[in-house]
Amino acid sequence: MADLVGVGPPMVLFCLFIVIPMILAVAMSFVTWNGLGTPAWAGWSNWAQFFHDPVARTSVEVTLKVVVLSYAIQTPISMALGLFTAGRQRYRTVYATIFVLPLLLSTAGIALMWESFLDPTFGALTSLSNSWHLSFLTQNWLGSPSLTLYVIIAIIAWQFIPFHTLLYAVGRRQIPAVLYEAARIDGASPAQMFWRVTLPQLRYTIVTSGILMIVGSLTYFDIIYIMTDGGPGYATRVLSLDMYSVAFQQDQYGYASVLAVVLGIIGIAVAVGLVRFSGFASMTSQQEGAA
Repeated sequence: MADLVGVGPPMVLFCLFIVIPMILAVAMSFVTWNGLGTPAWAGWSNWAQFFHDPVARTSVEVTLKVVVLSYAIQTPISMALGLFTAGRQRYRTVYATIFVLPLLLSTAGIALMWESFLDPTFGALTSLSNSWHLSFLTQNWLGSPSLTLYVIIAIIAWQFIPFHTLLYAVGRRQIPAVLYEAARIDGASPAQMFWRVTLPQLRYTIVTSGILMIVGSLTYFDIIYIMTDGGPGYATRVLSLDMYSVAFQQDQYGYASVLAVVLGIIGIAVAVGLVRFSGFASMTSQQEGAA
């Protein structure tokens, strides 16, 4: 009974903010509604529209590309910075404070700052390229279909790497020192200690960071909306932005619900896949027997 009382409030909040909205989104995906009047039953027509919509297909592709590249870029950098800032030296604490600054800034402010910085005519990067004669810096960073998406991914990484750096720093500091002492006695090199001690002990930190990183990258919206609004063309039109455009600019709430359900399914599938593949669900204490 005590366990039910303990998990009761979280379960109520989970149902209120996750389960019920998902059920409503699934129900809405089978109707047509413009936000006014009474919704009309549409059957599977919204889903048929999704599978024949080239813009939606592009949005899914762009979203998956953002997910993969965000994970590939942020994970190694976050881990390296986390292991560095986990040291006890005072100067590493100073660096850790500097690294976390982007996380404290407003997302809208970050978008406007980088948009101004990358302006091809009056931006700071253009001025820098003129002063230092670095012509390759003079690019249409936010207007090139082949370049803009990677610029957005880099800016998103710049903002969120500090958060994952904190996770890895905390995870590293929880590794018992006795494991490293035993490895040194056995003659292990720093590289061997990283692969045989640090990395296995950070296993669950890696999984946790990965789930947050991947699921979070599925819902990137504000930076993309402010900086490119999905352009040029559909080069940066992620699924969350497509859903917003369909719902609030085209007033197709039924079809937007289809996009919301698809986004939710992708997020749940990725999270469950990571948990099952990593064995995170059967987690045991990493410090058992270390004392």
